[in-house]
Amino acid sequence: MFALLTASALALAGTVHAQAATSLADIEHVVFFMQENRAFDHYFGSLFGIRGFQDPNAPVNADGKNVFYQKVNGSLTNDTDYLLPWYINYQGGEFLNGTQCMDGGSNGFENNHAAYNQGSNDMWALDNSPKSLAYFKRQDLPIHYAIADAWTIGDMYQEAQMASTWPNRVHWMTGTVNIPGSPINSTQGPVLDNNDTPGSCSTLTFSNFLDGQTYDTITNVSCMPYDWKTVPEYLEDMDVSWFVYQADDNFGCNELAAFKTFIDGAASPLNDTDNPLIVKGMTYSWDNNNDWQGGFTRFQQDAMSGNLPQVSWVIPTTELSEHPPYTPRQGAWLQSDIINAIQNSPIYNKTILFISYDETGGWADHVLPFHSPAGTPGEWIVDPLTNSTTFSGPGFRLPFYAVSPYSRGGNVFTEPSDHTSQLLFLEKWMAARGQPFTTEAIGSWRREHMSDLTGMFDFSSFDPAPVQLPEGEQPFVDGLTGLLAGAEYCAAKWEGSVNAIVPYGVQTPEEALAVEAGFRSVRGGLTEGRYLVLESAGFALAANGALGVATPLAQKETDATQRFVLHAPNPLNADATIFSLSNGDNYINTQLGLDSAANAAIWNITFTASTMSYNVQDTTSSMYLTLTSSKPVLGSDPAPFKIYSVTF
Repeated sequence: MFALLTASALALAGTVHAQAATSLADIEHVVFFMQENRAFDHYFGSLFGIRGFQDPNAPVNADGKNVFYQKVNGSLTNDTDYLLPWYINYQGGEFLNGTQCMDGGSNGFENNHAAYNQGSNDMWALDNSPKSLAYFKRQDLPIHYAIADAWTIGDMYQEAQMASTWPNRVHWMTGTVNIPGSPINSTQGPVLDNNDTPGSCSTLTFSNFLDGQTYDTITNVSCMPYDWKTVPEYLEDMDVSWFVYQADDNFGCNELAAFKTFIDGAASPLNDTDNPLIVKGMTYSWDNNNDWQGGFTRFQQDAMSGNLPQVSWVIPTTELSEHPPYTPRQGAWLQSDIINAIQNSPIYNKTILFISYDETGGWADHVLPFHSPAGTPGEWIVDPLTNSTTFSGPGFRLPFYAVSPYSRGGNVFTEPSDHTSQLLFLEKWMAARGQPFTTEAIGSWRREHMSDLTGMFDFSSFDPAPVQLPEGEQPFVDGLTGLLAGAEYCAAKWEGSVNAIVPYGVQTPEEALAVEAGFRSVRGGLTEGRYLVLESAGFALAANGALGVATPLAQKETDATQRFVLHAPNPLNADATIFSLSNGDNYINTQLGLDSAANAAIWNITFTASTMSYNVQDTTSSMYLTLTSSKPVLGSDPAPFKIYSVTF
């Protein structure tokens, strides 16, 4: 019997919600909840209406194959020279359960940069693992998909560092890992791996993940304890209430424990009750009963009573973290309970919950990371594999969604984002509340190019009704020890069906890259990678022999004439608003005709958060694309568009 409150126990009949927020300033509680080690394609590559396996802008490499075709050689198989992403449960049977505890590849700095292969992003199978390309579908992750369908998913959210857990969670809590040239004055770091020994530094060994051959090493990295200012310290200085909710077994994921202020503070037992940084940032359990649940019972009690602090961090327990081999299903149970605690509370209308993951866990993603120009201070470091410099991050995409009455509707948020974005949102929100602060550790490039996430929320329309999420798989508790043991149970019960067989030589792109059909309303600044439907003034833009207008469809993905694709002159420019537009091979020209790519018009497409709409401006004439009852025209005034991302 679980002491942890279940969704049914949390639901309050006739719960009275706070008055709806009309702006960011009305939000009173922000919750940051970060899970472990999953990539975006690995979870959501087949989800409808997002940038996934149907990406029309998938980069094509020098061998003429797009990035989905990962290189393979005789060290793996002689049956093929490529490996596509593959459905982890294609074998069916007991694999449908066993693969929940399957490991992927390496999450380390070295293997992820090797897989990236200096921008070709085609060495996942050879320099990470063939299992890196495995992915789940909706039937395997019903709660994750239900969250995405009910609220707003971000499909361009990246890990802050192309590295493992600690670098990403340090960045999440501070805004930096102190790459040379960072704006902080510290000799500690740079944080590139999971060093947990105070007073020591790490040595990164660059080796082949398949055969163990060592290529090179980096010494004197991740020198800790770290000594720069954390975000909780800023909040404490401003008398902003905050708390870190965590279990006794937090998997080492509360990186405040890597900082000198918190290490020194925790050394004195008196600080357990007297030092607010230690009380709020390092408290684990309250009752010595079922210690694995720790802060989650406290979080639920505080949410349901309306007593959450202004800022909360939720740190998962190991078995519920989704870090392989810990299962997505049991991590989803935790996500569901955290969401239910908030959406059935009296403060739901005043609360925003962000659910993210720290890094990819060695699972592959096809999108080339947005990153800074070569040599940007605080962003670039020497890569011993190539003897050249490389960006430390942002890295590959991660699952990410925002839960709030103002993010309802199954939307997709498309702005380039990373863990910095959560801190930028915090700054923006606190400024709106009249308590501005600046996280000094955040470098200028990320501050200028990563989203502040405010475009995820529509304060002109909200839906406070609780969402009935699918029933989750209850965490497995060992009957003898009373400890969580879901991964161990999975490995024992489904032995022989945990590690799916890599489908060398039997794949077709039609099957491997199949996606769900559907559409999502787009929010945020646009990026490449989707088929888009553009609607304005009761009409839809269409290309059927000539550029024209058509009647908008209820199922917006069904008409190929209404599907358009963005093409950025520089696809890796993280703040680009400049694109050409095509329908198939036909590009819109400045006369609103259909033409070749060489004669394409260039459009400045900008997002307005207050109306959740877009303006499409011709950069040559400065006129705006406008839809009339007979045809599209260029007008002098902005004509707002609603844009939908479709898959088919």
